[in-house]
Amino acid sequence: MTPPHGPGEPPLPDPATVDPAVLTTLLARHGWIRRGGPAARYGRWTPPDGEPGTSLLVPAADGFDDAVELLTDAVTALSRSRAPSARSILLALAVPGDELRWRREAPGPAGATPWDDAERLRRAARGMLAAGAKAARARAAYFGARLDGPAADFLDRVLVVEHGAALTAYTPAPEGRAAVTTLVRALEALRDAVDYRRVSGGPEAFENAVRAGVSRELVQSVGELIRGTTAARLTVAWSPAAGTPGGFGDRRIDLDFSPGDLPALTEAADLLERIEPAVAVTVVGVVTRLKRADPAGPGSVRLRVLTGAEVRELRLRLPDPDYRLAAEAHLAGLPVRVSGRLERHGGFRRLTRPHGLEPCGWEEGDRERLLKSLGEKADGGGEGA
Repeated sequence: MTPPHGPGEPPLPDPATVDPAVLTTLLARHGWIRRGGPAARYGRWTPPDGEPGTSLLVPAADGFDDAVELLTDAVTALSRSRAPSARSILLALAVPGDELRWRREAPGPAGATPWDDAERLRRAARGMLAAGAKAARARAAYFGARLDGPAADFLDRVLVVEHGAALTAYTPAPEGRAAVTTLVRALEALRDAVDYRRVSGGPEAFENAVRAGVSRELVQSVGELIRGTTAARLTVAWSPAAGTPGGFGDRRIDLDFSPGDLPALTEAADLLERIEPAVAVTVVGVVTRLKRADPAGPGSVRLRVLTGAEVRELRLRLPDPDYRLAAEAHLAGLPVRVSGRLERHGGFRRLTRPHGLEPCGWEEGDRERLLKSLGEKADGGGEGA
């Protein structure tokens, strides 16, 4: 997730591009109060009770002659306001998108947020967003390393802002909305499954919830969120510019979990990993590493996957003849094609029962995909050995 620029944040929004309806929606969402003013032309907004700050004069629409001037004054006033909500409103204007806010209620003195609690909150939020992005593309009880690339691409477009015991993520809308709507529906299904498990004693609801987007990764991120707390909540507010997605109506989205859910979540994580089957695949990839102890024996090979599996890298162990073929392809700069079973153990990073290995030619686009993936690894996105 991308932090705000600088100690700074994104540049202030261009007042000429600010939709007055979006601004007034954000002001109302953050508790600002509309006070008088001719309803047909403008409204005067003041900060929530107890928050210091100045009032804003916001036009009712952008068709008035003085609309841009009033919006310029409003944006400038927000940037100078001491009201805590002013910063969130500016961020939402500068980076339009859906707004997801996580909050952990930690035991101990009010306002005390140790560094490790803040780090746990970041990991939990990142894990939920990644799980939602993966489930938006495919359903699985356990993803492992599968779809790491698309999930990372989505996270790179998310702006995250931390404030005390809370964290807010602004996700792109409407282009990134599938990940968020899938996440919300999956968390609702997970909440129902946990409640069912605690009341009935049966774990079958977790299997059924996979169809709604629940995965082991999502379950683990929720566990991370609530561990060491008295309660935790995720609140979702849809982008005023993009509107409410279909199927959600005007209902408020508040998802609550507590430490009492941990036993059921632990059981669910184990179950979901256990039920995810191995996958038969035929992959094309470039050999990036070869290693064996005996010059005439079997060896380990690592492939950078080009096609055939939704993972970036695969490890496999080859008998001597296939190992030699892989080494020859590596020296010749050619990819190889190989079939096998993608096993859940190790996060679907290992290909077992490999067979049919053969060097093959480059397909259109393969070189570009390889260069892109190698560039991501150089930037820190590669997996460890």
